[in-house]
Amino acid sequence: MMPRLVVSVLLLALLLPGLAGANLRVSPPSDLTARNYVVLDAVSGMVLAERAANERVEPASLTKIMTAYIVFKELQDGRLTLNERVDVSERAWRTGMRGASRMFIEVNTQVGVEELIRGMIVQSGNDACVALAERIAGTEGAFVDMMNAQARALGMYDTEFQNSHGLPSDTPQYTTAQDIAVLMQALIRNFPEYYSYYSERSFTFNGISQSNRNILLWRDDAVDGGKTGWTSTAGYNLVSSAQRDGMRLVASVMGIQAADHEQGGRVRANESQALFNWGFRQFEGHKLYDGGLALTEARVYKGEQNRVPLGLVEDLHVTIPRGGYDRLQAEISLGSKLEAPIEQGRAYGELRIMLDGEPLRVLPLVALQGVDDGGLFRRLIDSAWMWVR
Repeated sequence: MMPRLVVSVLLLALLLPGLAGANLRVSPPSDLTARNYVVLDAVSGMVLAERAANERVEPASLTKIMTAYIVFKELQDGRLTLNERVDVSERAWRTGMRGASRMFIEVNTQVGVEELIRGMIVQSGNDACVALAERIAGTEGAFVDMMNAQARALGMYDTEFQNSHGLPSDTPQYTTAQDIAVLMQALIRNFPEYYSYYSERSFTFNGISQSNRNILLWRDDAVDGGKTGWTSTAGYNLVSSAQRDGMRLVASVMGIQAADHEQGGRVRANESQALFNWGFRQFEGHKLYDGGLALTEARVYKGEQNRVPLGLVEDLHVTIPRGGYDRLQAEISLGSKLEAPIEQGRAYGELRIMLDGEPLRVLPLVALQGVDDGGLFRRLIDSAWMWVR
């Protein structure tokens, strides 16, 4: 049963695009050492817990998630194929030669796109990133422009990339725990056919086998992907995703300090695991309403029709504390006097989902169909009626 809709008619000064800011009143683990973290529901997009999640920090190899996103988009749009062979330039070959991670491709050879993808994701190969970037955009610099444009399109306004792999650059590059979690959420949602590369535990290329640095893949069957990162200034980072009982969470932990790689890898896995265990134990997800279906109708004046159906653009999912479904309420607010013409897809009201009297989500209600101007008689009658009211 869906929350009962309560309709009120108000003059709306502002229609909010969305809100996930209610206090969910469930405290996250208190012993986390990550400088920045966030855990969110991948379906509803709602943040369950965070610490300094919007602080700009160095992305390190989490940059490669955006590189993968662009590669997957090229594959999906047919501008790239998995079996295509890519020329390895000297620039690609030299990237990361100073002890950084690489998949050991060799200059003046050709490597398959799928091999480069696996080398980039599983082995965190910086050389693979440059080879893919040069194939797609001609130069790595042009590819970085694509990365930053995609970041803006996804709402990652606190992110700026300077290269395709995340190695330190002369020009500052940055992201946030929130932006990286949103990026992983979008990659899972938009490219499910390619997300499975993130679950591979090892990959062998050129006779060299390397293991995935995300040790959660060995610990927890619910964890099906993620990407690690480290530099001396960024600390140890991990963004990962897990799915249990139909609910998917994304967690990013960043800025963990440790004495060595073994300890750093273990701590970032432990703290991600703690966030997953806490999130799945404390919360549940619900689909409340379908997008594109009428939730209410509004009176329209001076139009060919006197009513217009209003609904949501997309399905509405919420995440709430376990056992809290009966405490949800839904309220609709409409403009007091809607006049034709009514534009399909434009917002003319808002839906508020309340939890314990506090706003959980606030979303615009849009016209599901347009209404043209009515004839002269209809406009005169409705003008008089509006004046009387």
